[in-house]
Amino acid sequence: MGRTILPFSQVLDQEVQEWRKFRRGLRREDQQFLDRLFEEARLHVQAGVYASRPWPFETILVSILIEHEKALVELRSKLRAIEEKEGSR
Repeated sequence: MGRTILPFSQVLDQEVQEWRKFRRGLRREDQQFLDRLFEEARLHVQAGVYASRPWPFETILVSILIEHEKALVELRSKLRAIEEKEGSR
């Protein structure tokens, strides 16, 4: 018999469940940040389908890193605009 491969969205849900105890151990204010990380990973579920990595958590981490990189680029752009505006005074 062949091995059943779960859809990546279900793999991600399982991973979130496996981190439940860790989440409970976090301070309440930090729990929201862990939740947000997994929400960022959900933004890339379709790409995760194509990744077919032996360790799905790698794909989840890369998805989170992509969202962090996008936010960092946006913040740098805003900072540059502020610095240019202040420099022209």
